[in-house]
Amino acid sequence: MVKSLRYWLQAVGITEEPKTGKRNQRFTNLGKLVYEYDKYVEEIGTLYLLQYRLASQQDEATAWYFFFNEFSMSEFSREDFVTALQKYIKMRDNNTEYAIRSLNEDFQCIINTYLPRYKSNPAKVSPENNIDCPFGELGLVDILNKRKKTYKKSIPVCEMLNPYVILAVIVDNADGRKEINLNELLTAPCNIGKVFNLDSITMLDVLYRIEKKD
Repeated sequence: MVKSLRYWLQAVGITEEPKTGKRNQRFTNLGKLVYEYDKYVEEIGTLYLLQYRLASQQDEATAWYFFFNEFSMSEFSREDFVTALQKYIKMRDNNTEYAIRSLNEDFQCIINTYLPRYKSNPAKVSPENNIDCPFGELGLVDILNKRKKTYKKSIPVCEMLNPYVILAVIVDNADGRKEINLNELLTAPCNIGKVFNLDSITMLDVLYRIEKKD
């Protein structure tokens, strides 16, 4: 359990630890801000920031990075995802060893991360045992066909997207540039279109909301 917590704290960008020597974790700048202003992660904007960090971790959270940035299917099954992830891993490094079981477990973990149990297993939901992942509030994955066990990527409601969070992600990806084209925002890995499942209409709506903030 402790090892799992250490891993996820790093995967969402809350903590970091040295690559060598004593593995003492410390807050990142993002972690310090979350601890100071939203310690219990109650704000939806905080969740979207953590989602951005998680979906951008190509090495620490490869399956999540692949799911949001490289996996092009908007409607899919477990088999679709695992087959595509295998090809992606081989393309990155053909010598990488992995177990099919671990890829299947990654898929199930992704589904459990973004799909609340009241949708997947409503009969098992009880007020005394509510252990859903808070990322389920983001509305990024939904059930397409429960009988066939197929799923879909969902576009979040524009009003849920905090304009300042969207702007922070754009600035982070711009890396000092003063201009960035719309297609890059929509289709580039780790940018707002990919990590938040945005289509062009929703993206333009949220960009308009950012513009109005000025």
